Amino acid sequence: MTTEQQLRQLEAQVDSLLRQSNRLREENRLLREREHRLLDERAQLIRKNDLARARVEAIITRLQSLEQEDS
Repeated sequence: MTTEQQLRQLEAQVDSLLRQSNRLREENRLLREREHRLLDERAQLIRKNDLARARVEAIITRLQSLEQEDS
């Protein structure tokens, strides 16, 4: 293999590595965006769950009050 062929082969390998690096960088960016969206969604669900729990607890308290009044 001549020096020229070796250089072409090396250049091809470098190009391939650059493409792979760019692809992985983009994939990483997309995964970070997805993680951010999922964390936001999780926070919203936790808030909704807390609100629902508070409402249920308030209903239970009212029911207990009504039950005590009937006794």
